Amino acid sequence: MNKVVKNAKEAIEGIKDNMTVMFGGFGLCGIPENTIMELSKTTIKGLVCISNNCGVDDFGLGFLLQNHQIKKMIASYVGENAEFERQLLSGELEVELLPQGSLAEKIRAGGSGIPAFYVPAGYGTEVGIGKESREFNGKMHLLEHALTADYAVVKAWKGDTAGNLIYKYTASNFNNMMAMAGKITIAEVEELVPAGELDPNFIHTPGIFVQRIFQGVDYEKRIEQLTLSK
Repeated sequence: MNKVVKNAKEAIEGIKDNMTVMFGGFGLCGIPENTIMELSKTTIKGLVCISNNCGVDDFGLGFLLQNHQIKKMIASYVGENAEFERQLLSGELEVELLPQGSLAEKIRAGGSGIPAFYVPAGYGTEVGIGKESREFNGKMHLLEHALTADYAVVKAWKGDTAGNLIYKYTASNFNNMMAMAGKITIAEVEELVPAGELDPNFIHTPGIFVQRIFQGVDYEKRIEQLTLSK
């Protein structure tokens, strides 16, 4: 039951070119900083990345973008990254943008074993091009297929050696559902404790969904947009 690995370098063993990887986080909140940095040091390329957004130019998934390690980005928001815009417009990067709720539900469905579902968001827009549609209760819906990944990389506040995770406040965001949707889930945590120390009533992700866990270091917790009063 001990799923602890020494560090991020050991945690990413097995991630290869052209794999699909999910990364938890919302903006720069709750992102797996250590794992992303370790991936940026490798020669792995051609990744299909699934995340709410693609970080900023010099932080988070922005590191992988700068290194041209990402082939395709599946996300719901990409507005804070100039390099993302450049690669998109130049044709270097394939992008699939989704309504945020649809993205979240596609991931949750993937982790729950639900292959597809209907949702009204996006009907009649570019999001719906090529997708099956159907009317329910007088309203048109799009068929959305679930998302899974070869690896899911998440960040938690606390975790134990059995892989049970607790997220803190907004950092819960996409981490919880992504942990369920990866064939192999890597969790980095701020605090790692022995199994049995976490109150089971407050565990957000049961350890059954986590295959590797390690305690991260040197979290920057950067503010995405710093706004100060005059």
